Amino acid sequence: MAESWYTMRDEIFADGLRGRVPRLPSDPAELEQLAREHLPAGLWSFVANGAGGGRTLAANRAAFDKWEIVPRMMHADRPLALRTDLLGTDLAAPVMLAPIGLAGLAHADGEAAAARVVGDLGLAMALSNSSSLSLEEVADAAPGAGLWFQLHPPKDDELGASIVRRAEKAGYQAIVVTVDSWTRGWRPADLDHGYDPFLRGHGMGTFLADPLFRRSLPTDVPAGSEPWLAAAAAQWRAVFGHPGLSYAYFDKLREATDLPILIKGVLHPDDAEQAIAHGVSGVVVSNHGGRQLDRSRAALDALPAVARQVAGRVPVLFDSGVRSGADAAIALGLGADTVLLGRPWLYGLAVDGADGVRHVLRCVLAELELTMLMAGAATVADLRHMVSPVLGREDRH
Repeated sequence: MAESWYTMRDEIFADGLRGRVPRLPSDPAELEQLAREHLPAGLWSFVANGAGGGRTLAANRAAFDKWEIVPRMMHADRPLALRTDLLGTDLAAPVMLAPIGLAGLAHADGEAAAARVVGDLGLAMALSNSSSLSLEEVADAAPGAGLWFQLHPPKDDELGASIVRRAEKAGYQAIVVTVDSWTRGWRPADLDHGYDPFLRGHGMGTFLADPLFRRSLPTDVPAGSEPWLAAAAAQWRAVFGHPGLSYAYFDKLREATDLPILIKGVLHPDDAEQAIAHGVSGVVVSNHGGRQLDRSRAALDALPAVARQVAGRVPVLFDSGVRSGADAAIALGLGADTVLLGRPWLYGLAVDGADGVRHVLRCVLAELELTMLMAGAATVADLRHMVSPVLGREDRH
């Protein structure tokens, strides 16, 4: 890793003097457009769009425009301190890769590529429950990388426990239980394409490697054959989602693992309080990137109240809407201890594999570092005194 993340800027300008420009754009919007050109229409729709009319998706981005940084000058004497310990996972900066399923459809190296990158950069990723590769394959591809596992609790509690035990054995450092996605949301764009990748047997890498799940699959046809995969997809549909989920689930899951357990999908302070009462080790403020519930509250709008309620008892993480280092600075300033980056890393993967993921992360980290330096913030705690609501014109005079 470079001495400072923002030296990426200087590397790019030095290359420019030699007539070389970056293969990928640094503008998140341009990267998104480039990824759209690389992905089939159905997969693009699945990845990029949101529930209903996309209002939650739009609200997640618009929420950042309600806040601004008020810099404090002449504080350059203190060095930046971004390294953090998050529930035993050492992070070079308070940024992680959010869990995104089906990465193998975006690039042949799939989740393994992203895992290797976070290992190289000293960061971490939460592996999706719906990964193309099994959790063991990802861990084997990136020894020593910071890996967490995201669990969508299945209807079969023993199957969920089996997967969690496998994650602990494979070296994962935390379990992130997603509670806002027990069924698929209403996604018109996916419906209009008639595209559900799970019905086609994708995103089941971890399930297909589970001995408990495999017991339900036919033994009279070759494993991996079309009939076998069709049976696997049907079984996955049968077990996916836990409509009867309650906070007691965390008590039960604790019997299966000693790893830290986080809840992901919290937007209300009372839900954070209930989860802490049932022993969770962390709270992830998220609305699933706007993919599940249209007209949901923007995740960033929910963050300050949740962070106040948690009051430092457990870490608060944030995802949904982050596209840049400046976005990350706002979320950290509003109470997040670590920010999860979602769609952009998959866009980078789709365009340029592991190098694309690396480019995206380095851009975000470089901008985060420069934002803090220019604002006079040496630590995340400093940012929390610098982020303020945007004032109206009449309030500025």
